[in-house]
Amino acid sequence: MPLTKARIRTAVPQYQQTASLEAFDRMFERDKDELRELGIPLETKVVDVLFDDELGYRIDKREYALPEISFEPDEVAALSLAARAWQRASLAEPAAAAMRKLRSAGVELDDASLVGIEPVVRTTEEAFEPLRRAVVDRCAVAFGYHKPEGVSSTRHLQPWGLAQWRGRWYVSGLDLDRAGPRVFRLSRIDTAVTRSGRPGAYDVPEGHNPGAMVASTQAARPTTGTARLRVRTGAGNLLRRRARTTTEQQEGWSVLFVDHSDIDQLADEVAGFGPDVVALDPPELRDAVVRRLTGALARHTDGEVTS
Repeated sequence: MPLTKARIRTAVPQYQQTASLEAFDRMFERDKDELRELGIPLETKVVDVLFDDELGYRIDKREYALPEISFEPDEVAALSLAARAWQRASLAEPAAAAMRKLRSAGVELDDASLVGIEPVVRTTEEAFEPLRRAVVDRCAVAFGYHKPEGVSSTRHLQPWGLAQWRGRWYVSGLDLDRAGPRVFRLSRIDTAVTRSGRPGAYDVPEGHNPGAMVASTQAARPTTGTARLRVRTGAGNLLRRRARTTTEQQEGWSVLFVDHSDIDQLADEVAGFGPDVVALDPPELRDAVVRRLTGALARHTDGEVTS
């Protein structure tokens, strides 16, 4: 049975607390929009055929309710892990909303079983969100891009997909300037991403796998230099396994010589170890690590001030 706005106002405590009829109308319209955005159909019907100007509102649960949902324990763990992986990324809110819907459907999410596992999908690059939207809309974009040697130029791309590889985000697509498929690392995009075409202007090649394309273009990259790192004993095991040579020093430190093909990527890795790894050479690696640690300190300090 449809309910009139007056009936709904008396039945919902939040509506009863509105200061005026105008305030209630604004809240009611906002809530209707939110219901529709969530995919919940709100039916509008005439309450009385003799008074066709009086409308009633009704939600038919059969139109949107899902069948009973059940998951195996390992599937629940995977869902919880996926939501936690996106908690600091641009899709954090949709991930949280999905988990709320599962809980409301009676799915028990056991976070305790995930103690000790802390995945994080990082999308801190400003280019991520506009590129994600462009991929969804199939819309060409333009952006400034600098190569490892520091040369920057404007690129025009029909983006096909986004993928993460070894902690870095990449966009794959058709490079319109070079008339061929290319991969671009998001951290090297040094301008705002702007749209340069209309949505739906192209089709993504059938069977395109952005992750495989990124891996195939990055895996064969040659070594470009060797870094000298000072590593605390018991730390930096990933670096130790890749080290060309290791020299043990007194007072609990080792010196590692590690080959690399990307200064920025190695700087991210070294900075992630905090005080346990110190970049000694080359100078550009040391400077890159200092910039990352300084930026992390600034963000942490800002968070303390504003909290």
